Amino acid sequence: MKYEILSNPNFAIAKILFEQIGEQLVVEASAMVAKSTDLQMKTGMRGGLMGAAKRKLLGGESLFQNTFTATTAGETLWVAPPGEGDMISFDMDGSEPVFMSSDNFVASGPNVELDTKWQGGKGFFSGTSVFMLRADGIGPLFVGSYGGIHAIQVGPEGYIVDNNHIVAFTGGLDYQIRTVGGLKSFFGGGEGYVCEFRGQGTLWVSTRSADALAKFVHPFRQTKSN
Repeated sequence: MKYEILSNPNFAIAKILFEQIGEQLVVEASAMVAKSTDLQMKTGMRGGLMGAAKRKLLGGESLFQNTFTATTAGETLWVAPPGEGDMISFDMDGSEPVFMSSDNFVASGPNVELDTKWQGGKGFFSGTSVFMLRADGIGPLFVGSYGGIHAIQVGPEGYIVDNNHIVAFTGGLDYQIRTVGGLKSFFGGGEGYVCEFRGQGTLWVSTRSADALAKFVHPFRQTKSN
């Protein structure tokens, strides 16, 4: 299997080339853009009913996913995240997991396992999901974002990121959520919560936040007058 990411960072789309019969890719619901006519598609619950329900209820991931299987060599598949933005790929080798929020998952190989990770009280106090997706195993992994994506190498000195701009991070990192700017800044619409990362690994951040966009357009919404 070969793949390349095109039209990034604004409107990223991944083109996957299946080089052998039987090669597979598991794709998030609605992430498929186009495919070869004979490329087989099967919709199902990844990990069975219990596994899919757990990821749906706890991580917010779609209950059903599509598995594409090559019936001949040379077939192609195009996948993309739902919003305007970038996409990155990982060649997972089983040595280290990757963590992401459920809405950033686009696609992965069949041998990449997805599970939910409990954030404890972090998610409750940050306003983010209480669970994250943990990807581990061997094969390709595609992760999308709203806005462009930049990689940051985190060392012992740590790094601080607004929680709405986190795309993914490697398993060597841990984090704590804390407030910045004090209560006045928080209640006045300031930065609010940030994530402080520690350890050794890579952190991917987005240049834009869907939450910030929603707040920006909110005053311009049309309202009905009596």
